[in-house]
Amino acid sequence: MDKTIAVIGAGLIGRAWAMVFARAGWAVRLTDSNADQLAHAGEFIAASLDEQQRYGLVADARAALARIEHVADIESAIEGADWVQENLPEKVEVKRDVFARLDRHARPDAVLASSTSAIPASRFTESLAGRARCLVAHPVNPPHLVPIVELCGAPWTAPATIQRAERVFTSLGQVPIVVRRELDGFVLNRLQGALLSEAMRLVGEGYVSADDLDKTVRDGLGLRWSFLGPMATIELNAPGGVADYCARYGDFFRRLTSDPAGADVWDAANAARVAAALGAPRSPEAREARTVWRDRRLMALVAHKREQPDSE
Repeated sequence: MDKTIAVIGAGLIGRAWAMVFARAGWAVRLTDSNADQLAHAGEFIAASLDEQQRYGLVADARAALARIEHVADIESAIEGADWVQENLPEKVEVKRDVFARLDRHARPDAVLASSTSAIPASRFTESLAGRARCLVAHPVNPPHLVPIVELCGAPWTAPATIQRAERVFTSLGQVPIVVRRELDGFVLNRLQGALLSEAMRLVGEGYVSADDLDKTVRDGLGLRWSFLGPMATIELNAPGGVADYCARYGDFFRRLTSDPAGADVWDAANAARVAAALGAPRSPEAREARTVWRDRRLMALVAHKREQPDSE
């Protein structure tokens, strides 16, 4: 059974993956070329696991922490590992170089996964001898509290690799989904991008304040979507289900999609208007405090959802 993981990169995502696997009993080797970042990750992990235990999300924080080893280099981290999870910057060149190293030094049967949020695996695994064992396993920040994982292989990824990834992430308490063929941004970021682009237009063009836009999602759409999702939501919004919903509201949505938010909503001028609507950026200290607050809210929500039945 898979039990040892090498986590490459100790930033926001890497440190979270270390906790996910350690909570489930895996031995974790965490490495980063930046010694300060590795040390900071260790401090964050220790504090976070303690807090997760208070919310009932980990049975024994101290035992989980003891399963995480800090390792100085990639080759030492991946030696004998069953699974490798890469979490380096979103640059094709970086991923191509590191996956070449991983493929040379990892065990032949080890899975090589990338946490990339937008780069298809085919762009950095094509020339590898072991490319059949490579895939994208894209999480949402922070993955130790938000369980979704998008699994997307390249055209040459073996079906057995995807199946193994589904089993592993399910056993960790994550929620894996399979993206059946490659596309930019996979599924989650395409959905998020559609919503964000319209939000950038609505705020940038002055239709609504940034605060009211956030309220609309936080206290409206987000409440339903946190346990239903958009397809299940519209199925309940018309007596005859999805087909009836489309018949009733299709004309309205056709009008919307005939005038989508354009790429210019991400240009500097509109970005400046949205930034001004949000107010001055938070100080590093305030940002850190806000992140702690967010994580505590997520812990409480995850704990609540675990207590509820999946369906009635």
